[in-house]
Amino acid sequence: MNERFFYRNSIRDFLQQNELEIFGILAGNDEYDTGDTQKFAWKEEIALLKDVLALYKSEDGWVIFEYTIPRLGKRIDVVILLRERVFILEFKAGQTVFNHQDVDQVMDYALDLKNFHQGSADRFIVPILIATDSKDSYSELKLSHYNDGIYEPLMTNSEGLSGVLKLVIEQSIPKYAGDVPMRDWVKSRYAPTPTIIEAASALYSQHSVDEITRHEAEGEQLDRTTDYVLKVIRETKSRGGKSICFVTGVPGAGKTLVGLNVAIKQLSHEEGENPDLAVYLSGNGPLVSVLTEALARDRKRQKNELGEKYNITDARREVSQFIQIIHRYRDNMLQKLRTPIVGKKIEIDPEKELKDKTAGYAEVENIAIFDEAQRSWDQEHLSSWLKRKKGIQNFPMSEGEFLIWSLDQRKDWAVIVCLVGGGQEINTGEAGIGEWVRAMNETFPEWRVYISNQLSAKEYAEGKIEDMLSKNSNVTYSKDLHLAVSMRSFRAESLSNMVHHLLDCNIDCVIENYAKIKDRYPIVLTRDINIAKLWLREKARGNERYGMLVSSKAYRLKPLAIDVRCKPDTVHWFLDDIDDVRSSLFLEDAASEFDIQGLELDWTCLVWDGDLRYNDGRWDFYEFNGGNRWNRINKEERKLYQLNAYRVLLTRARQGMVICVPEGNKDDHTRLPEFYDSTYNYLKSIGLKEI
Repeated sequence: MNERFFYRNSIRDFLQQNELEIFGILAGNDEYDTGDTQKFAWKEEIALLKDVLALYKSEDGWVIFEYTIPRLGKRIDVVILLRERVFILEFKAGQTVFNHQDVDQVMDYALDLKNFHQGSADRFIVPILIATDSKDSYSELKLSHYNDGIYEPLMTNSEGLSGVLKLVIEQSIPKYAGDVPMRDWVKSRYAPTPTIIEAASALYSQHSVDEITRHEAEGEQLDRTTDYVLKVIRETKSRGGKSICFVTGVPGAGKTLVGLNVAIKQLSHEEGENPDLAVYLSGNGPLVSVLTEALARDRKRQKNELGEKYNITDARREVSQFIQIIHRYRDNMLQKLRTPIVGKKIEIDPEKELKDKTAGYAEVENIAIFDEAQRSWDQEHLSSWLKRKKGIQNFPMSEGEFLIWSLDQRKDWAVIVCLVGGGQEINTGEAGIGEWVRAMNETFPEWRVYISNQLSAKEYAEGKIEDMLSKNSNVTYSKDLHLAVSMRSFRAESLSNMVHHLLDCNIDCVIENYAKIKDRYPIVLTRDINIAKLWLREKARGNERYGMLVSSKAYRLKPLAIDVRCKPDTVHWFLDDIDDVRSSLFLEDAASEFDIQGLELDWTCLVWDGDLRYNDGRWDFYEFNGGNRWNRINKEERKLYQLNAYRVLLTRARQGMVICVPEGNKDDHTRLPEFYDSTYNYLKSIGLKEI
């Protein structure tokens, strides 16, 4: 079935067509071999709609069954196109009540079409939930408070559907201003910007990158980068060598998406009948946990919908084949080492591991993809940790250098793909891209290096990358390895530039960039946490996610019921609904930069503490001592980590954010108003709306 729907016809021809013929077309286009329950529902829907639409037999309208929202794989039961309105009908056969999740579902369809579908953008969208056996009907016509042409979901039973349509049709609306006629609606471009969770799920379900990006340019950018990496893999294998690829980019540009795409293509046999497996590794524990659980839940749901028995444990095991936490991979290699380490040389202990004829002493994968490679530990930090936790003395390598060494153990060939974010080192001991480059130069000069020629910004090793590689004869530069455009916010592609200038205290550039996005991407300012929470709840529609964010050093927000020492359960925080107190939607647990880096929400509230204070054109950095005072941070490295923490927090929202800067308390010497006022006034001077 190559169409986006199972059935489509004009209202006139639908009314004249035999019911069994319509059902036959639906069933024939059902590639999923749907069960008897759905087939019975189709018969009921066909009969009901023939009755309901008889009033409009002379109208120029259309009926579409099982319209697939392309790229994200959702299917709408029925779409009716009538008098420049898009009616979205979601049937719940046999239901007597209107469940909250079903209301959110039909609203989500409306939001998807309004935000991402060209033929729906300038039309009025009417989401209708039909609980066929309900005794009630809620048909008050009310446009969403956004005034964007979406009605609040209407709820009715089978008998009331005709009246609901008539009520909507009789209400006058402005003349349609778009250029997509109703007959071409079904062919109109659909261009979403999925979250990383949605994107990973779509890729895992065999969608292509260009199917899950918003613009052709974005899809082409990600495709070019993916194709370049795959070309390096093929060439490296053919010559039996070793290569390292650095994929860099601005926050939200799709680096993780490229890494997952490469890993999944290898897993799905796209690269041949006997693919060389790739493992996607990340030191970001929350990202790995959330992605693994999301993909596992999605795979279980898909299998169950097909009538297959498939439990969540099997799904998690399947996903963990190619998504792993980097520390487990590292620790597997550490267990193979000869100890104690003598001098500055590490070597395999043959008593601990059998040598494989092709893999040598390495792990099974030829290809290792390291996400957020800038967060790998430096030698001092790793050595100290291994001494304390593993009893390994005098470890001579940084984490990046050891991971290269681990792949270098292979006897056939190996490729490392490093996904690197600029200016995103957020913790003590994180080495940045510079350490990987140093290791290649000094320890593995025979490896070929593939890297972008666009890394002059100071976020990348203080802009010294080209100098560091100038004497390496095995370097290939390519613009295809740098992702320059953020995909995260479909309303604000300039957000990352604005945040960059905000943290650089370049107020003129901040104002200039904010002016570009403020009409599409609201950023508001408040001093009241309760007002901020209310703003989030009012902004979010359907299943849009929101949540509170704080710096990991925001220790004096406890009077606002925010304790950074209470870590959220990230899987439940990101994936569960509003009925679970662990969910982000409950607005009780706040996530720090460590919890949310690499992930995103639709709407965020950033609560800004006294750890980062604006002071006359610069930032002052502080850390609370846990008892009675803030201590000034003087080390430049720690200042950078703190600034990068706020860079992460300020770029997590896809659709908009509220920044809450508390007023402080003149009677509390740890929360004095002057700790907060200058920051608030700085943000206010940019032009952020106060609420």
